[in-house]
Amino acid sequence: MSWDTPRMAEAGKGDQRITTIVYLLQALSFFFGVTYLIAVVINYVKLEDVRHTWLASHFYWQIRTFWYSLLWFVIGFLTSFLLVGYLLLAFNLLWVIYRITKGYLSLREGREMYTPL
Repeated sequence: MSWDTPRMAEAGKGDQRITTIVYLLQALSFFFGVTYLIAVVINYVKLEDVRHTWLASHFYWQIRTFWYSLLWFVIGFLTSFLLVGYLLLAFNLLWVIYRITKGYLSLREGREMYTPL
């Protein structure tokens, strides 16, 4: 499907607001861990609403951020007794900060994260 379809223009302010809220919830997860889970649940619930809009790339970006960071957290936690786990946890923390920042800035500029398949 081409990005020039009429549905692409239909991403409204409400959808942008939800996307912003999800980035905010991801950022707040550094203080309140449960907001990370709330953010990904919102992503999955609202995904169909943004499916063929430029915001879909942000939703996929946010979902992948959640799952990959969870994976690296578990691996880092399980290997922390080897000390390498602490490096993985630190890398994961920096990577999540990068993903939230890059995603939010792209959203503010009205740009998609990448072209979904």
